[in-house]
Amino acid sequence: MMRLGTLRRDDNADNRHPIIFELDTDSMQVITSTRALEAFCKDAATYDFVTVDTEFLRETTYWPKLCLIQAATTDRAVIIDPLADDIDLAPFAELLADRHVTKVFHAARQDIEIFVKLFGVVPHPIFDTQVAASVCGHGDSVSYDNLVRSVVGEQIDKSSRFTDWSHRPLTEKQLSYALADVTHLRDIYAQLRTEIEKTRRGAWVADEMAVLESVDTYVIQPEVAWKRVKARVNKPRDLAALQAIAAWRERRAQENDQPRGRILKDDAIAELAIQRPTTPDAFEKLRAVPRGYGRSSAAGELIAIIKSVEAADKSSLPKIAERPRGPSPKGAVGDLLRVWLKAVADTNGVATRIIASSDDIDAIVLDDNADVPVLKGWRRKLFGEKALAIKHGRMALAATRKGVVEVSVDLAE
Repeated sequence: MMRLGTLRRDDNADNRHPIIFELDTDSMQVITSTRALEAFCKDAATYDFVTVDTEFLRETTYWPKLCLIQAATTDRAVIIDPLADDIDLAPFAELLADRHVTKVFHAARQDIEIFVKLFGVVPHPIFDTQVAASVCGHGDSVSYDNLVRSVVGEQIDKSSRFTDWSHRPLTEKQLSYALADVTHLRDIYAQLRTEIEKTRRGAWVADEMAVLESVDTYVIQPEVAWKRVKARVNKPRDLAALQAIAAWRERRAQENDQPRGRILKDDAIAELAIQRPTTPDAFEKLRAVPRGYGRSSAAGELIAIIKSVEAADKSSLPKIAERPRGPSPKGAVGDLLRVWLKAVADTNGVATRIIASSDDIDAIVLDDNADVPVLKGWRRKLFGEKALAIKHGRMALAATRKGVVEVSVDLAE
């Protein structure tokens, strides 16, 4: 594996891979032109995989601002400057879409979101080392730093983590830090592939990658933005207002490229949905809305939305989901399912959270057909099916010296 440092061109490379970069302490190679990017991407397409990472800023925008792209094959690593004047990222888009090259990320969601925004498609195929590490028993949402330490045996200098990646020129320290995010990733990928084959958990990883390869994972439609707002509404008109106001905020945030919270915070949306003010003065009585907000143009738009909700016919309002009848999720059935979850997790050497969350358990207790991950794919086979059997008395649990074991139950007796 290459030692961290800077890059120089090696003119003695073979013909198949003509551009080889080795770490050097005297110079740093950064791709700043379309021609250089085309050369790298053409060469990278001859490999089985390429590791990818990005550096971006998002504190003051809705859409992440791409500042740097790092990429590495088995014997080279490059840094691509998307802010350079003489560069078109189209060659890199083609590499991301090349189905013969696996794109390896760590904690891929935000990186892929950037590429979906830029190119309109999700890279394919992909491999997320954070997801793979979780199903291989390395813990839930394990950090890149921890994987580097446990797999590669090195410590990353994190002092450049919160730097301004949009500022030019970048320092050699910044570039070295950025490069480490894809050079170590090659060894981590190789190790995890070995572990997946050894544990025969390829199907587990494939299910998780399918979610990451769906464009719906990254494109938030304003009409469903209300699902992200933590608000408890019990009346159809309250829910209608919540849906309409959340959709308004999402559109405004996207159009103005501003964070949602700068448009309106979640608690303000929840209060507006329940109180539904229809005059500027009524806004002043709300706790979560800034003072003077009622006189703003935004408030004018909200008042129109709220009046529309108030005028809507009762039959057109969304229905409040009925709570399924059955045992309490916090009762004995829920406790039994949590015991079984712990036993399954221990047996398979993974954290319980990888298999099912506490909310998943609650959902199973309330509804056999709950739309939760634990009742889909490998999680259902590993835990969900037997969890339902326990719920309905078709399976019992017993404590032994070896731990909790399952006991079949004959309902005919």
